[in-house]
Amino acid sequence: MPPEEFRRWARIAADWIADYHSKVGSLPVMSQIKPGELRASLPPKAPEHGETFKAVLEDLDKLIMPGLTHWQSPNFFGYFPCNNSFPSILGEILSAGLGVQGMLWATSPACTELEAHVLDWMAEMMGLPAKFKSSGKGGGVIQDSASSAVLCALLSARERATNLASNERGCDRSLTVYASNQAHSSVEKAVKIAGIGKQNLRLIETDERFAMRPEALATQITKDRKAGLTPCFVCATTGTTSSNGFDPLSEIGRICRGRREESARRKRVRKRTPHLGIWLHVDAAMSGTATICPEFRHFQKGLEFADSYASNPHKWMFTNFDCDCFYVADRASLIRALSVLPEYLRNQATESGSVIDYRDWQIPLGRRFRALKLWFVIRHYGVEGLKHHIRRHVALAQEFADWVGLSDEFELLAPVPLNLVCFAAKAPRAGRRARNEFNAQLLDRLNKSGKLFLTHTILNGCYALRFCIGQTYTEREHVDEAWRVIRNVARELGEEKGAQARRFGGRKISQEN
Repeated sequence: MPPEEFRRWARIAADWIADYHSKVGSLPVMSQIKPGELRASLPPKAPEHGETFKAVLEDLDKLIMPGLTHWQSPNFFGYFPCNNSFPSILGEILSAGLGVQGMLWATSPACTELEAHVLDWMAEMMGLPAKFKSSGKGGGVIQDSASSAVLCALLSARERATNLASNERGCDRSLTVYASNQAHSSVEKAVKIAGIGKQNLRLIETDERFAMRPEALATQITKDRKAGLTPCFVCATTGTTSSNGFDPLSEIGRICRGRREESARRKRVRKRTPHLGIWLHVDAAMSGTATICPEFRHFQKGLEFADSYASNPHKWMFTNFDCDCFYVADRASLIRALSVLPEYLRNQATESGSVIDYRDWQIPLGRRFRALKLWFVIRHYGVEGLKHHIRRHVALAQEFADWVGLSDEFELLAPVPLNLVCFAAKAPRAGRRARNEFNAQLLDRLNKSGKLFLTHTILNGCYALRFCIGQTYTEREHVDEAWRVIRNVARELGEEKGAQARRFGGRKISQEN
């Protein structure tokens, strides 16, 4: 494609993207196609000869669009947001156009230095401890996702606990890992990949707010140590996926450092135990963005104990996937765990020790120029602009939670600290099983309607609908309409269930729990 033809089609593609974002709110949020439907419409073999870009764009509209679930829709309230913005898109386009390979400082100095600088900006914006800045022993790097971040943190913890023996002789099977039973599944995947094994993962019970119980963690660590095992890694979460629960970092951090506070019947006693040397990683994938607003920083109290921290701008900071900000307090630990230096990568800058080579901070060798889009977003919105949008989303979620709490038809199933509301239809005459079935059917109907998209979780055995507000274009009108649709569909379903019961002789729904 010659430059002039690219220029023409690039303008058309830009118009297509702008038009898409203008109309995305009117499209069915969830794809309505059946499994295999798209593949059945595609040619069985690749074209022998090149086709026009016009034909490709036409097939994008005709074939691909019907098979998409529109994550950028203002009516998308499922999972956690994976939002976007025009400044981010422009940064991504320019990054693709430059085609930079940023594995070493020497391969593109600007790629590395901008990333280190923007990550320091982010640390300041989120109020992170100074130890996570590149000006000290720590620093930040952009990973593809929080899953990669927790794996890198775990590998660092593994090597610190074994003094690099795992890198030399294979994994020590005596190592143990801890997370709450509400932690993201990426922790389980990480222990499998790192060779520690799922059998050495301890899922710690949570309290009524779905936060890890520090006393349960301390008890399990003591039990494992007495059994001759080596506790090496704790993953605490600030904003769990299921319910937006916040683990108590201060108490967990003291346990990892070998200090914990216990309550006696009549007075508080501070007890010191030997240094456990446990790596504390904090997963703030979605909720970390909220700490750009100072009033939400109390959720990360105790972060000074953490060895590593991760937050995803691609979830709630208007930056397209993929972009995870991963910080370590001691970059030497991370580099020792991951560094491999073959002869063909040796260069003068690396040998001098005066530069950052991000290949040593991640699993793959190669890396894209992700910092460019994050830089664009921060410069476009400014810190105050980002605060405005975060506060707006939180306020809308709090208002939605108030509607649920005041409703006779629905109930809240978890606290609502930020922008996630977990709720369910009451179905008051039904037992738990019937209520769960009713809410599962309600979710299915809501999503199939195309008017909005929600996801679910299970909390204390109850089926909960998750309503997360964080999309770039979501406004009050979209939340109002979502609440109207949810209530109407629930009532329609309830009327159908009532009619069905009457057809079967008016038998009451089972009261089982």
